[in-house]
Amino acid sequence: MIVFADPWLGLVLPLPLLVWWLVPPRAEAQAGVRVPFLRSVAALSGQTPRATGVIARRGFWGMSLLVLCWALVLIALMRPQRIEPPLRHDQPTRDLLLLVDLSASMDTKDFTNAAGQTVDRVTAVKEVLKEFLGKRQGDRVGIVVFGTTPFPLVPFTSDLTLVRELLDEMQAGMAGPRTALGDAIGLGIGLFAKSSMKHKTMVALTDGNDTASHVLPGDAARIARDRGITIHTVAIGDPLAIGEDMLDEPVLQDVAQATGGGFYRALDRKQLDQIYTRLDQVETHEVETVLARPRVDLYWWPLAALLIVTLVGQGARLIPWSNLRMARAAA
Repeated sequence: MIVFADPWLGLVLPLPLLVWWLVPPRAEAQAGVRVPFLRSVAALSGQTPRATGVIARRGFWGMSLLVLCWALVLIALMRPQRIEPPLRHDQPTRDLLLLVDLSASMDTKDFTNAAGQTVDRVTAVKEVLKEFLGKRQGDRVGIVVFGTTPFPLVPFTSDLTLVRELLDEMQAGMAGPRTALGDAIGLGIGLFAKSSMKHKTMVALTDGNDTASHVLPGDAARIARDRGITIHTVAIGDPLAIGEDMLDEPVLQDVAQATGGGFYRALDRKQLDQIYTRLDQVETHEVETVLARPRVDLYWWPLAALLIVTLVGQGARLIPWSNLRMARAAA
């Protein structure tokens, strides 16, 4: 479709016609033939000689050429543009941060993989997370792993293929043997500081109690709530464990409740898979679709036509039309 960027310039199309009507012709004095008996002839005819002039008129083709050139110039100034087919761009509306416990206890082999084989907790978590990420196309996802110390494994990105590849790098104990859930939540809050997304969500997964944090998980959760961040907590492993491997479910429930999130318990891989399916339903996937209609300027079309018309008009003036007519008449 062709449109004009400045269509209001079309209002000046009749300007030459107004000038022709309202502005008097340009006067130009030319030498004339003097007749000594002009007054006598005028007296005999009862007329009085006076100064006069002749208004030179352009021919039909000359006037048509000027009108066409003016119209082409005006069309070029109106900036004709061709609107291209719309380009669709989906913008994510959610930042999703996964907090994954990699303390030493995550090396315990009490889960099964998709094939039914006994594997450690980290391997089972990686399988389930990969399936979960496959449903989050369009979201920006980041990963923070924590043990004694938390650190970001993947910054927020829409490249979920890259996220799934980096998940394979997770190993139990790589962040230290103990558990620092509160510090991991604090690091996540810092990562969200530059986020401009409408929805901000953390999913924290751990199999032990917090024994290494400088900030209590409950205090960190209340700061997250004030920043508009929702935290869901997932407890995995043996609920009967004692010592540092003990599941501190009341703390995880407090973290989730403080931010409006949910608390979930997974004793095996099947329950873990169901939890992330439920989280996918709770944290619905949303995108904002932005449509852009590219425009291509075509002002050079009327300018090229103007050049051709001008060259043709000037070339036509060089042709001796009167001689051609005389030669045709003589023939």
